[in-house]
Amino acid sequence: MGKRPGTMIGVGDRMIELTNEQAKMFPKAGLTKGDLAFYYLEVAAVILPHLEDRPLTVERFTSGIGRPGFIQKNAGEHYPEWIRRASVPSKSKPNDVTEHVVCDDAATLVYLANQRCVTLHVAPVRCDQLHRPDQVIFDFDPPDAGEASFAAVRDGALATAELLRECGLTPFVKTSGSKGLHVIAPLLRDADVDEVRAFGKAICDLVASRDPARFTTSMTKQDREGRVFLDYLRNGYAQTVVAPYSVRPLPGAPVSTPITWEELLEPQLHAQTYTLRNVRELLRQRRDPWANIAAHAGSLDAASVSLDVFLGS
Repeated sequence: MGKRPGTMIGVGDRMIELTNEQAKMFPKAGLTKGDLAFYYLEVAAVILPHLEDRPLTVERFTSGIGRPGFIQKNAGEHYPEWIRRASVPSKSKPNDVTEHVVCDDAATLVYLANQRCVTLHVAPVRCDQLHRPDQVIFDFDPPDAGEASFAAVRDGALATAELLRECGLTPFVKTSGSKGLHVIAPLLRDADVDEVRAFGKAICDLVASRDPARFTTSMTKQDREGRVFLDYLRNGYAQTVVAPYSVRPLPGAPVSTPITWEELLEPQLHAQTYTLRNVRELLRQRRDPWANIAAHAGSLDAASVSLDVFLGS
């Protein structure tokens, strides 16, 4: 029996075959692979500026999210030649190179969705300078998904944002689509990855020291004792963060969604407020709050000097 032909979708100047369009990707929500592909196609103009020129890592679920998925860093050998790749050497073994996909266009986005790539993770670097981040990332991870825990996450994000502003940087916030929040400040690429990571750690340490009953930087879960984990580790070499507007592999298909600082204060907000079903309506109501994030890039060197003042160095 021959292979059943898929639906051909015109994306720019390319035709992408969408196979098994009715395959259930989110069984409880009734969402199919076609729903996933058309979501990414419809938000392409918004999500692509956050993906372009960055090494991409994907989470694939070949049998839907009800079964275990896997992380894929290397571009598949069967991927078409027109999909851009970026060579990323291992930090410890420079000759060990990973060929990441770079998602610069809507056709690549739809192709990846057809490969059942649910979640997109991007590096905070551009392909031309893998050791020079253009973002510093803060991930606020609560001990559970409860309302009280998210309130603490919100407070941690607000405290971190205020400290970043005092250091001369401009923070942006998004829901993680899982349990917490991500705060990101764009950078001028005037510091290397180790310097950015050290800055991120110092910020988290300072926030935690000001409210140790609610915040911690301990990487050991049993030491966190119900506190919010302030995670700066996304700033290491070849590390990634869930991309803005990426779907998460959880029931209901929540989306990691950029929000305004005013929206963060809305009492009904939680990490999974926005989903594949409703985030497009949000974008029809107002533009992407991160649309011009790069225009707000600040100096890590200058921010580090300001932070040293707070630390009394």
